[in-house]
Amino acid sequence: MTAMTQSATMLRRHLRHLVRYPSLIIATIAVPVVMLLLFSYIFGNTISAGVSGSAGHLDYIDYLVPGILLMTIASGALQTAVQIRSDMNEGIVDRFRTMPISRTSVVTGHVFGSVIQNVVTVVLLVGVGLALGFRPTAGLVEWLAVAGLTVLVSFAITWLAVALGLLAKTVEGASNTPMVLSFFLPFVSTTFIPLASLPAGIRGFAEYQPYTPIIETLRGLLIGGPIGHYGWLAVGWGVVLTGLGYLWSKKLFSRRA
Repeated sequence: MTAMTQSATMLRRHLRHLVRYPSLIIATIAVPVVMLLLFSYIFGNTISAGVSGSAGHLDYIDYLVPGILLMTIASGALQTAVQIRSDMNEGIVDRFRTMPISRTSVVTGHVFGSVIQNVVTVVLLVGVGLALGFRPTAGLVEWLAVAGLTVLVSFAITWLAVALGLLAKTVEGASNTPMVLSFFLPFVSTTFIPLASLPAGIRGFAEYQPYTPIIETLRGLLIGGPIGHYGWLAVGWGVVLTGLGYLWSKKLFSRRA
């Protein structure tokens, strides 16, 4: 069997888990939906004035959804980190080692499964957003660009989350370490408020960390407005982080498997 065929086999294993346990998808989308409801209905009136003044009189739900999409992807990646750590601790990887298969196919199957899961959850979240009043202005080309960027960013964040999961010693540690990707970075970005509204000390970090250009690119594609240099930065960050996460995960898995 080739490495690609072996990875496809591991992907089927991952997808069967999702089919048998649909609660995994529900759990992945639950937190972003709660955040969407919380910030659109409870904090929306307070925050929307600043957003409208800085972003051309947008409805806050239109401003909010692109950032929550990225949080959805990061939540799915966190779950993948837990699953790969669980495989390591439960001994299934030791069983795979006795078979004539590529070691990294185990990790690759998890990553591709996570990307498919992320695409499904992003579609579900967009549906929730539409029900709450989200009104994107994107045409076919823009939607295709959103889909491509979503897949690229899913690979980038998932590979990083897998590396962080492999660094952890326990399943609990694997659920906590990647939270920097799913909670810290989204909050210190333009997910909820424009860059100009952030305190000066935080603004510098927020402007140059990966999430801000990705969110601003998604926002520009979905609801219009200039993207500028953010588009190239978003793609660049996606490519760099995918390569970094892949090499890091491969090294850690080969060492520990």
